[in-house]
Amino acid sequence: MTKYMLLNGPNLNLLGTREPEIYGSETLADIEKNLSTIASKANCELICHQSNAEHELVELIHAARDKEVKCIIINPGALTHSSIALRDALSGVNIPFIEIHISNIYAREDFRQMSYLSDIAQGVISGLGIEGYELALNTAFKKFN
Repeated sequence: MTKYMLLNGPNLNLLGTREPEIYGSETLADIEKNLSTIASKANCELICHQSNAEHELVELIHAARDKEVKCIIINPGALTHSSIALRDALSGVNIPFIEIHISNIYAREDFRQMSYLSDIAQGVISGLGIEGYELALNTAFKKFN
C-alpha cells in the first residue's frame, strides 16, 4: 500500500478556535479525517502527525524514509520562517514534499513571507484555506504513486 505522510507544525492543533477569521472553523481532526478517507478510497495510507516541537517533526521526517513514504505534505506553521533543522531533515531523507499553508503567507506580515522550505519543495500551496490540504494530497497521488 502506498504511504503518504501529513505533518502539521506548531499551533495547528488549535485549528477551529485559533483566529478563525484567518484559519477557518474546521479542526485539525476534521482535516485529518477527511484526508484519511480520501486516501483510503485511493487504496493508500495517510500517516498523520502534529507537533509543537521542532525536534519531533524532524524525527517524524527521518522515520518517513524507513516507512517508505512516497511524499510528505507539510504545514510547518511558524517553523516555515525559522527552521533550518526542518529544511535539513527534508533534504536529508530525499522524499518529495509539498509545503502547505492555510493562509496566504505572502499577504501577511513581512516575517511570514520568507520560507526556509519553499525552494526545495515540489510545490507550495498557500492561501487556499483547508482545501489546500486536499489539493496537496491529490497532487501527491498523481505525482508520487
